[in-house]
Amino acid sequence: MSARPLKVLLVSHYYPPHVGGIENVVHREAKGLSEQGAEVTVLTSADRSSSTVEDGVRVVRVAAWNGAERRAGVPFPLFSPALLTTALRLVRRADVVHIHDCLYLSSLAAGLAARLTRTPYVLTQHVALVDHPSGLVRSVQRAVYGGPGRALLRGARSVFTLNASVARFVRQHGARVHRAHHLANGVDTAHFRPVASATERALARERFGLPANRVLVLFVGRLVPKKGYDLLLAAHTPEAGYDLVLCGDGDTKALTGRRGVHHLGAQSPEAVADAYRACDVFALPSIAEGFPLTVQEAMASGLPVITTDDPGYAPYLLDRDRVSLLPRDHSELAAELGKLAADPERRTLMGEYSRTYAEKAFAWDDHVQTLLARYRGGTRR
Repeated sequence: MSARPLKVLLVSHYYPPHVGGIENVVHREAKGLSEQGAEVTVLTSADRSSSTVEDGVRVVRVAAWNGAERRAGVPFPLFSPALLTTALRLVRRADVVHIHDCLYLSSLAAGLAARLTRTPYVLTQHVALVDHPSGLVRSVQRAVYGGPGRALLRGARSVFTLNASVARFVRQHGARVHRAHHLANGVDTAHFRPVASATERALARERFGLPANRVLVLFVGRLVPKKGYDLLLAAHTPEAGYDLVLCGDGDTKALTGRRGVHHLGAQSPEAVADAYRACDVFALPSIAEGFPLTVQEAMASGLPVITTDDPGYAPYLLDRDRVSLLPRDHSELAAELGKLAADPERRTLMGEYSRTYAEKAFAWDDHVQTLLARYRGGTRR
């Protein structure tokens, strides 16, 4: 008689159709685990409470107020009181709970429910402390990471981190050293792929209303200072040899009336893949992110990458001649973008390196198999 399916509860403050890196990772993990035979439930937020089945995954959404993101670009949903009772009900059914980031109310509720029901849990910490311009946001982060977040990290059977900076952060905030593990996110290298022809690129540009004969530098992410879109704007001038393409929602006031800057707004994952293929270079001068998912997607799409020289990249052993890792300085960014825009041969070499690296290092199947091994090493069966 075959063993019953492993029951996994994934916990994330957001989930598609909300657009963002963490929710995309959780969505892909959920699908991958389900395809491997696990019984997967996702606990997340929405404007209204609901329970649906999507791609073989049960998605339970608890009503939450998301005004902090809409008004200030702070992705921190405030859940209804039903969160804790819902978390308790779902955790009781699970063999293992996988929490994404220890900062959010959904994470804290699931962690408390796991402790009360003695259900083992693992945790993926995506980022370290973010140097946000708002003193209130910095204070909330310090309060959570110094108290309930520390307890959540301390109690996890495994803590997964994406880069060296976050690995150091979790050790400093309670994670047990022998339970901390490096685990790169995966990327769908069939969905995010290089452009196949000049015709395909022309059609993608036409879809977004982008100029046909300009070098296009793409940014994908929320328009908030943490992501560095403001540095890209500061580095760009109308006389530059390239146009900027910004894909994401947020503070758009600085974009008004700027020549050579194109704003696509938030896009579906399918459209984002087309945006990568429409452009020539990817740039993300973000802070404290290490190796974010958008960089992986850009590499899988065969784009040259310019991003911040973050210590978190150390475990990935990138070739610095093929990936531009720069200080967060708009003048250095401007110089590098100008050189790359004027050098199609270098863009080709960097793009080929990006694709080859992504195919070797970011396989989702390997990511999911690692999760299953960790789950089974500490499940309640």
